[in-house]
Amino acid sequence: MDLYAVVGNPIAHSKSPSIHTYFAQNTQQDLHYSTLLGDEERFEEQVTEFFKNGGKGLNVTMPFKGRAYDMCDVLSKRAKLAGAVNTLMIGRNGDIFGDTTDGVGMVNDITKNHGQTLQGKRVLVIGAGGAVRGVLEPVLAENPASVTIVNRTVSKAEALAEQYGCLASSFEALEGTFDVIINGSASSISGRLPPLKDSIIDANTWCYDMAYSKERTLFLTWAEQHGAQGVDGLGMLVCQAAESFYLWRQVRPETSSLVTKMRQEMEA
Repeated sequence: MDLYAVVGNPIAHSKSPSIHTYFAQNTQQDLHYSTLLGDEERFEEQVTEFFKNGGKGLNVTMPFKGRAYDMCDVLSKRAKLAGAVNTLMIGRNGDIFGDTTDGVGMVNDITKNHGQTLQGKRVLVIGAGGAVRGVLEPVLAENPASVTIVNRTVSKAEALAEQYGCLASSFEALEGTFDVIINGSASSISGRLPPLKDSIIDANTWCYDMAYSKERTLFLTWAEQHGAQGVDGLGMLVCQAAESFYLWRQVRPETSSLVTKMRQEMEA
């Protein structure tokens, strides 16, 4: 049986084992997926040992995505741009290959599970941290009309915008209504909504919060108050896992049924 795991600290809360077990059962793949508690001092050694002992692939979560990136012999284009990886595997020659699946997972959730399009749309992305850095390349690959990054610290937005070839703004300087607004800030977790202007949203705007929770997030509550529709990032969690699963197994699992199942369990 092929062995896979997710490494992080803390890790006991991870939904990855149940997600990948579901994928394996529904695609008839013989594998075992577990959690690995990462050690701050021994992380690199743990990864080496896992693959040396026959492990086929690893997911990497906080706080080790940057250190995993540094361990890789080969990186995907999107991982190079993001500066971090969440998926590791061993190549035929023993090289460690690293990829990041967060962005493509989010885009797949938006386009396939929710039937939205980013092509030709005016897109606003809130935040300029690692979460946003990890999704910009797949968003831009959808050929939106424009992508604007807005952040409290404008210099961080400007640095990202320069790297990816998009626009940057302060919250105060935002003008016009956006077709799609993606929240990649920590606001829904911290409970502090960014200073968003009412003029940037209307009933035709579609909103996506990269965070998810049992209750409606602050950002989505704000969107609904302005007549807009939107969803949280539970589907992103499932779809980024599906992309890792595809990289490892070359089988692409269906995701919408699992998102529905997890939503029902979360709200029960």
